[in-house]
Amino acid sequence: MVKFVKQTAVGREKGWGQLVKLLEDRIRQDGQVLGADVLKVDSFLNHQIDPDLMAALGAEFHARFKDVDITKILTVESSGIAPALAAGMAFHKPVVFARKHKSLTLKDHLYTAEVYSFTKKTANTIAISTKFLGPNDRVLIIDDFLANGQAVEGLIDIIGQAQAHLEGVGVVIEKSFQKGRALLDQRHVHVEALARIAAFENGQVVFEQD
Repeated sequence: MVKFVKQTAVGREKGWGQLVKLLEDRIRQDGQVLGADVLKVDSFLNHQIDPDLMAALGAEFHARFKDVDITKILTVESSGIAPALAAGMAFHKPVVFARKHKSLTLKDHLYTAEVYSFTKKTANTIAISTKFLGPNDRVLIIDDFLANGQAVEGLIDIIGQAQAHLEGVGVVIEKSFQKGRALLDQRHVHVEALARIAAFENGQVVFEQD
């Protein structure tokens, strides 16, 4: 079982609104809606990366979780690495990413979990070396998207195997119309999403507060 640490509500910090608006404007400007539930943001987030935006996102995650004792930041390769690294730099804590692909140097003493990608229609076994995660760790998960929640569920499974403590989940973009948030709410996980999308309508992004 994952050791969930009870969280109190985190107060809104001055400047949060400006960063959220900046991110939403960037999604409107450079994001591309594909079909009914896919948002392509590869020009600034998960293929080509805007380093200044990443630094701002990392600082934002730090502001939202600064009262939590974090020892490790956890993500999945490859799209989660950029925001997780930015958060790690803000927290000055190590970043560990779960590998999706087999490696000659990563084959023994592993925590593993199965993760299904609804976007790619494939399942992957993600893996983390046991030497990088243990019972004394207090973990913050950072990822680029929260949609169906499969990647986060896989990481939570691994955290449980390590008998570590899950302190929270931070995501750059949440698609609130999909089931990921509900799954985490059922687990009473502290979730912070910087941009929350309510729907895609006529090829346009509709945010929660719109």
